[in-house]
Amino acid sequence: MSIRNSMARFCAAACLLAVAVPASFAQTPYPAQQIKIICAFPAGGGTDLTSRLLGEQLQKILGQPVVVENRTGASGMIGTEAAAKSKPDGYTLLVASGEMALNPHLYPRIAYRWENDLQPITRLVSVPNLMAINMDVPAKNVAEFIAYARQNPEKLTFSSSGIGNPQQLTGEMFNKLAGVKVRHVPYKGAAPQLAALAGKEVHMTFVSIGAAKPFIEGQRIRPIGVTSLKRVSVLPDVPAIAEYPPLAGFELVNFFGFYAPAGVPDPVLKRLNAAAVQIMQMPEIVAKFRSLGFEPSTTTPDQFRQFIRSESAKFATIIADAGLKLSE
Repeated sequence: MSIRNSMARFCAAACLLAVAVPASFAQTPYPAQQIKIICAFPAGGGTDLTSRLLGEQLQKILGQPVVVENRTGASGMIGTEAAAKSKPDGYTLLVASGEMALNPHLYPRIAYRWENDLQPITRLVSVPNLMAINMDVPAKNVAEFIAYARQNPEKLTFSSSGIGNPQQLTGEMFNKLAGVKVRHVPYKGAAPQLAALAGKEVHMTFVSIGAAKPFIEGQRIRPIGVTSLKRVSVLPDVPAIAEYPPLAGFELVNFFGFYAPAGVPDPVLKRLNAAAVQIMQMPEIVAKFRSLGFEPSTTTPDQFRQFIRSESAKFATIIADAGLKLSE
């Protein structure tokens, strides 16, 4: 065999190898290594609990370790930015709350755009809030509280767990639709928010059901409504605010969702969506979430994207009506 022919065959083999190696890597089953879920909020809260329950079951289904990393601060924007800037290979994922749809309307500069930089996988749970009043307020239901607020314009207060979060927006929407003026008092988290209500520093609050349950059971606060269209199973005797006829249709529900960086391969996206939906339908997981007042409510990726857009439009209207504006 001539040297020329040998060289030609060597080059041809090298070219085939160069094509074959990337193809073999592309066919590597997902996942082949540890997966990290970034939780954009602190340990111990509802978003964190959701992240960890999801991660535990994902590890069993996908057969690889799943760790949760809390990257907190700036109303969820620090963790969200970290996820958005990660490699879109399915090994860095994100669990975040309704602030995804809210923050763009409150902060003038955000280092990411969720529409462009994140791929929604599925909504995980819907999270109604509870409307509760302190035990000295002379009202037993929403109608009586509205009447009391109208008799005391701008004298009553409501607490939330922070400025510009869905709880404050619920209060502002309630003010507008009920025709009352209850002033907002922000606190740094659910614990001081509830302590203020139980201590009668404020008259009313919108708060997560899970955080409020011990206060309800101890008869330290009075629940009078939930912010979903229907009653929640964990508090069956507490009516929806929407059951009060003048506020029919009243609804503002937080949500926790599952995301990947934009550009994640479609087979990986489909596998993650299928796994998450499977987890959120497990009876023991459903029971756990419902005990906290969360309602599993999964979607397809496209449905979740459209849902975020619709919630964003709703938040934009409430923010404009309330005149809210925050700086970074």
